[in-house]
Amino acid sequence: MLLIYANFMKTAVIGGSGYAGGELLRILSGHPHFQVLAVSAHSHAGAPITSVHSQLQKFAGRNFEAVDSLDFSDFDLIFIALPHGESSALISKIPQNVKIVDLGADFRLESADDWKKYYGGIHAGAWVYGLPELCQGQRDAIATQMRVSNPGCYATSITLGIAPAMDLIHSEDIVVVAASGTTGAGRSAQVNLIGSEVMNSMSSYKFGGVHQHIPEIEQALSAVAQKPAKISFTPILAPMPRGILSTITATLNNPLSTQTVHEIFVKAYSDSHFIDVLPLGQMPKTSSLIGSNKMQIQVAVDEHTNRLIVSVAMDNLGKGAAGQAVQNANLMCGLDERTGIEHDGLGA
Repeated sequence: MLLIYANFMKTAVIGGSGYAGGELLRILSGHPHFQVLAVSAHSHAGAPITSVHSQLQKFAGRNFEAVDSLDFSDFDLIFIALPHGESSALISKIPQNVKIVDLGADFRLESADDWKKYYGGIHAGAWVYGLPELCQGQRDAIATQMRVSNPGCYATSITLGIAPAMDLIHSEDIVVVAASGTTGAGRSAQVNLIGSEVMNSMSSYKFGGVHQHIPEIEQALSAVAQKPAKISFTPILAPMPRGILSTITATLNNPLSTQTVHEIFVKAYSDSHFIDVLPLGQMPKTSSLIGSNKMQIQVAVDEHTNRLIVSVAMDNLGKGAAGQAVQNANLMCGLDERTGIEHDGLGA
């Protein structure tokens, strides 16, 4: 299949003015097979791309386009990076033979009741979930699809952080505290996200089990475990632009050593280029992963409480959004999943 796309695939980015859209453009600017022919942005239509993303000098001289001006039949591949609830309105306008990766939540949930509870509005249905490392066969499932739903950032961190242990733990008592950089909240102006409010401060938000990624995580983990999974999730706004650090705990079914659990995780992700289970004693750091599609994991057993503890770090705009979207597109197009996103993070 790779030979079919030996030159390039005509690619469009819908919603290119946001943080995830900008990171997507940065990655695609160096991708050997995906050529970006159009970038749309509703409120910035007609404006230079570099007026919003000054770092994207490869797009100098090009403007954002209005989405209504695009002929979707001109493209082979479309990335949609719109706010939740907006991409489903576009789908009927895109021909069935055009591949789509949707970075929004519109097609992640299988349950219409969950969609109504956590997002509101009409449930648009569910596409194959674009988390390649989720379980055996997930890469193959993604590779056969024309349309894939990219996971949420917190959901990626938490789901992959605990998935290898689902047979070892009480699956309905998973507790998560996770901190995310401010880009996770999107680019829209909000008083609580300005520098004067965020710097030198940390605070929880969507407190009390109401975060919209909860049903997505439970859906994915229940599929892995083949039994119900429940999480108690507290998100924290961290005073940094990008990155996620998740701490996941769960009661073990039986006493195990840290070494044993570590070996299970290493084996589970031995074929996953983008997930590094760190050597014992080394902790994940968000600064090590900025600008990459990588994830770092460390595990420990708290023998005092018989609880498994997992620490996970990643870039919310990388593996949590744009990097993973390109990873999914690579699989859908018959390319090596590492194409264009193999680089390491920036580090401190």
